[in-house]
Amino acid sequence: MNAPSPGRLVLLTTSHRVAPGQLSWPAWQALHQADRVLCADPAHPQLPYLREAGVEVEIAAIPDAADLVDFLAGGRTAVLVQSGEGDRRLTDALSRLAGSGRVAMPDLELLPGAYDLPGARLIDLVQVMDRIREECPWSSGQTHEGLATYAMEEAFELIEAIEEGDRDALREELGDVLLQVVFHARIAEDGRPAAGDEEGDGGPFSIDDVAAALIDKLVRRHPHVFGDAVAETPQEVRAHWLRVKGEEKERTSVTDGVPVAQPALALAAKLASRARAAGLNVPLPEGPGPGPALLALAVETERQGADPEAALRESARRYREAIRAAEGH
Repeated sequence: MNAPSPGRLVLLTTSHRVAPGQLSWPAWQALHQADRVLCADPAHPQLPYLREAGVEVEIAAIPDAADLVDFLAGGRTAVLVQSGEGDRRLTDALSRLAGSGRVAMPDLELLPGAYDLPGARLIDLVQVMDRIREECPWSSGQTHEGLATYAMEEAFELIEAIEEGDRDALREELGDVLLQVVFHARIAEDGRPAAGDEEGDGGPFSIDDVAAALIDKLVRRHPHVFGDAVAETPQEVRAHWLRVKGEEKERTSVTDGVPVAQPALALAAKLASRARAAGLNVPLPEGPGPGPALLALAVETERQGADPEAALRESARRYREAIRAAEGH
């Protein structure tokens, strides 16, 4: 005679980063076929959708492990809808029962009901930023203007991590740059206009508006990916990008859109690149002082395909090491 089945306990995990109700088909099957569905969290976001689907859920404290094992004996199935942190008390108690060797334990199954998609942790980041903006005395008072210097510093630190080939630092600095984006978007969501806005021009917007605008831009400027255009070389891709960008911006000069606040060598290289791409042969300015000579050197460096800013930074880095060596470090 076959021994009675010890039953089956399904631990159903869900993700708060996925819209409630968006469960996998195996999860819905387990919920509908279970003899009992348990949940210890009366505010669990899945509960309204489970009830709407006809699933009866018992809202109660985590059941006693021995009582649950007794219920499952004979082949019954129970599904435990877990909270985001999990329910360690029950699983620990079940482990102790199993370790005793005196109890026929049910089959224990961990069933993911929803999976995070790539980028899902960005949802957490937005939520954390919301709370910091609301509750932190320093963050709640910040403005776009007050944060501007940090954006520049973080960009430079990111460049340093790239040039030094430090992967751990690269990951950290990318996070710091991302923080600037999320922080500024959260400030903009409050609706306070930035300096220079006229008569409330450019009202409040959110991080979703920022992402939507970026997506639209990327799709428009990659017609060879999202449209019928053809680009088989990097040069053809760049030509598409510049053509579409020019149509969008309606610029009257190749210098339009070049930020003059950037480091001087980078500014000189960008201007030279724009002029050369447009086929313009513009004489370099002359005059006293080192400025014209530095400009000429930067333009020639860019013409040779190098980045004068990066080149000078590398030399400065070696100079720093020489100074430290002279100091005995």
